[in-house]
Amino acid sequence: MVRANGAVSLRELARVVQTSEVTVRRDVRALEAEGLLDRRHGGAVLPGGFTRESGFPQKSLSATAEKTAIADLAASLVEEGEAIVVGAGTTTQELARRLARVPGLTVVTNSLLVAQALAHANRVEVVMTGGTLRGSNYALVGSGAEQSLQGLRVSRAFLSGSGLTAERGLSTSNMLSASVDRALVQAAAEVVVLADHTKLGADTMFQTVPTDVITRLVTDEPPVHDDRAITELQALADQGVQIAVASTGAPSAGSPQSPPAPPGDTDTSPGRPARRDVPLPGQRRTRGGAGPGPQRLNPAGGLEPGAGAGAGAVERSTRMADLRRR
Repeated sequence: MVRANGAVSLRELARVVQTSEVTVRRDVRALEAEGLLDRRHGGAVLPGGFTRESGFPQKSLSATAEKTAIADLAASLVEEGEAIVVGAGTTTQELARRLARVPGLTVVTNSLLVAQALAHANRVEVVMTGGTLRGSNYALVGSGAEQSLQGLRVSRAFLSGSGLTAERGLSTSNMLSASVDRALVQAAAEVVVLADHTKLGADTMFQTVPTDVITRLVTDEPPVHDDRAITELQALADQGVQIAVASTGAPSAGSPQSPPAPPGDTDTSPGRPARRDVPLPGQRRTRGGAGPGPQRLNPAGGLEPGAGAGAGAVERSTRMADLRRR
């Protein structure tokens, strides 16, 4: 599976071979010892994966359920009449398919796949950058793409990448792609990163978005035993990144069922997926709406005074602590 896809998550492996993630993790360690693959947080890649970039066909087969859940949640952040930029990637392509239902939307993109997904959306305007086509991910790159973004201003940028760490932020394996992504970020008031748990803790060659520029991370819940991914999420939260965790709808193989979402923590609006926003310290930006204000965690994982009220707020504040204990 790793040879075919370039990368694979432990959750996918457990589902395909119908065993527990504990068993899969043990076997992956054995395969790594033989030099057949490299372990990554929550998954495995071909040896030398630090500099290697999988092509679109391989990426499209990796973490498919997680990408779908992330795209559903990310789409719920977009409002009618907004102007946004959407970068290249398989997760952003999934997002674009859902954005076709948002009326009055303007989407600026350098991705042919994102544009294709929105091509028949009557109430969505698509603006494409110039540039040179990079065939491996169907994206426009180079000076033409970067120059076409100069002077642009939109509300949000939605980006994905090859890896995400609290130390370096979002990164990718290709220099040209990284350069265009940086230009996309410069055009946006807020930056939303879409990254499944297999990318948490992965570090690739070219930084695209520093951690202090990332407004929000939309991700899926890491497997129970993926301590590194959970630790990375906490580190990102400690640096002020708002974290929204999308549910894939089922517990991973060999894992206990996750507890139900606490009161007030689920958006039940028509057409919007359930989501859990992990409370975090030092939020830099907030969105308007009803409910308690920004939640802050003290070093012990509790709710700081004045950070919210009610049982729902207290329960939300312990979400990251629950992940760490698991």
